[in-house]
Amino acid sequence: MYKGRAVLGLVLAGLGVAGHGLPTLAALPRPAAAPPDTAAEGASTRITLGPGGRDVRLWGDLDDGAADRLRRLLDAHPGVVRLHLTSDGGLVDEGTAIGELVAERGLVTYVPDYCVSACTLAFVRGRERLIMEDSRLGFHAPYEPGAFGAMIPVDASEERGRYLAAGLEPAFVDQALATPSRDIWIPDAARLRAAGAVTRVVGPGDLPDSTLDDDDSLAGARAAVIRAVDLLAPLASRRPGALDGIATRYRNSYRQGRSESDGLDLIRAEAVGAMRAAFVGADDATLADLGRLVLDAMAASGGEETCRAIGRDGDLVMAAEALPDRQGGRARMRDLLDRALAGSAPLVASTVATPPLLASASSLHASGCAALRHRLSGILSRGDALRLREALLGRTARRLEASALPGEP
Repeated sequence: MYKGRAVLGLVLAGLGVAGHGLPTLAALPRPAAAPPDTAAEGASTRITLGPGGRDVRLWGDLDDGAADRLRRLLDAHPGVVRLHLTSDGGLVDEGTAIGELVAERGLVTYVPDYCVSACTLAFVRGRERLIMEDSRLGFHAPYEPGAFGAMIPVDASEERGRYLAAGLEPAFVDQALATPSRDIWIPDAARLRAAGAVTRVVGPGDLPDSTLDDDDSLAGARAAVIRAVDLLAPLASRRPGALDGIATRYRNSYRQGRSESDGLDLIRAEAVGAMRAAFVGADDATLADLGRLVLDAMAASGGEETCRAIGRDGDLVMAAEALPDRQGGRARMRDLLDRALAGSAPLVASTVATPPLLASASSLHASGCAALRHRLSGILSRGDALRLREALLGRTARRLEASALPGEP
């Protein structure tokens, strides 16, 4: 939180400040164009209008002119009700001016990830002040930049008055402004609520997703997809088109204003489809190893519902996650996926059309997880490659395997 007009970034090393990781997409129309970006050339603060004209997303340092740009956007879109804030701070004057706009327009403020230093001066002016359970609000004393990166302490009475006027507990304000400028105090959600800094903690399904606020390009969406399901990383080099398809559908979800949990559901469902499609091209040895991983995952799942999702529905992401660290589920699955993608059979576009056949018989379906495990174990012990392929990937996999030409890329 720095005074004056100089630009000096707050160092956040060790805070883990990054986008949320990303739990399907409803049939909503895609917007005619990308959300408008009001950022001036060279400015760090990115200010965009969300879908439906109800949310504004602000991301980045609070640089000179950010409040004026926000005002112009609000003037042009009077239906805005919420301001999403993701910022590591910046100019005190800009944080204060943005806070004045928030109060003047009666906006709700929302921190989906982090809002520290001067950003908090804007956040606390919200009519409602919302965070997620793992959001981070960071406080410290104001300063002026000096020579060679020095931080010169300054009088904090104005900031103290603004926090108190917003209804924050005096003891909380004292601790916030007693934190040295080079440090940062990040209270937990319970402390923030008790002090009046936050009015409500929301879940990932309550508000529009803000994961791509910093970069909603295809590259940004691709990176978010891999962060959410790192098992998809091999697609980046071996099947980039498949990864881009998932990223595009996720970006559409974001631009349509779907929630973060909807976005994660979409990514996970798409990941399962892409992985099953990749394994259609795997050789018999790789499929056998996949079958053993799935069998291990069902045994380790710890519950009927998870076991059925793995064995009956073919959820390979859940299979990798169900194995404890000592069994290396993620590493095993990544290795198998690499082997499958190196195969010669083509990768189909999105999902294998039919479900796995482990639960195809009604009696097996009724019997539950134990029957699923028993059937898969029997197929593996007999070394029946065709039945194993059907059991894991469905009958479509058998047809695709039969039709693939030798040496086909």
